[in-house]
Amino acid sequence: MMKNIVLATAFTFALGTTTAQAQFFEGFSGEAALTGSKTTGNTDTTDAGLALKLEKAGENWTHKVKASADFGESNDVTNKKRYALGYQIDRQLTDRSYVYGNADYFSDDFGSYQEGYFLGGGYGYSVLVDSPVTWDLEAGLGFRSQKEQGVLGVREDELAARYTSDFDWVFNDNVSLYNDTELTYAQSDTNIWNETGITSQIAGNLAARVSFRVDHHTDVPVGIEKTDTITRVGIVYTMK
Repeated sequence: MMKNIVLATAFTFALGTTTAQAQFFEGFSGEAALTGSKTTGNTDTTDAGLALKLEKAGENWTHKVKASADFGESNDVTNKKRYALGYQIDRQLTDRSYVYGNADYFSDDFGSYQEGYFLGGGYGYSVLVDSPVTWDLEAGLGFRSQKEQGVLGVREDELAARYTSDFDWVFNDNVSLYNDTELTYAQSDTNIWNETGITSQIAGNLAARVSFRVDHHTDVPVGIEKTDTITRVGIVYTMK
């Protein structure tokens, strides 16, 4: 039920008829990333990940869509299964400032929390706008809901404050770096994650990427780790 609410908020509020849907998805650009690893011998492990990041910018409005999935097995036992989906719409105020509304959903069978979503909005400001370095900061308020692991896991529904940092540095035509941070503060638990990645061009629309993410919760159920990390190595396809 919660997942359907977020998905509906994230996509259908901006879409109407079939024709409107087709017009909405025209003009998006972005990237798709595929990661994976396989080990055999004493331990048989498989890890795979897929991430999609799209953006469509108009004169005053910008639509941003992101999705990711991570899956892992060790000796035929699933030890990683996480999905995330997000949508954000920005309304430009000046060359540097904008207001936004966003909806995010995640499902994680092995993380600090099993499921959660956030609905909110706020204000964004572009601190640095000229290449090779860009930096956007956002601050906002919203409603967060997240459920603890297990069938009897408690769900917390509460108001929350959200802060983000999106930093990109293009070293040259072939190598770039990004550093993204998000902090969501609420009474029951504060979540902060940071992801850093380096991308190196291979040929045409293909690039190689190495990234590292840390995801930390201040308050978790007994027996659950507060911090999760994930290292990804993979291929990125740029869509223009």
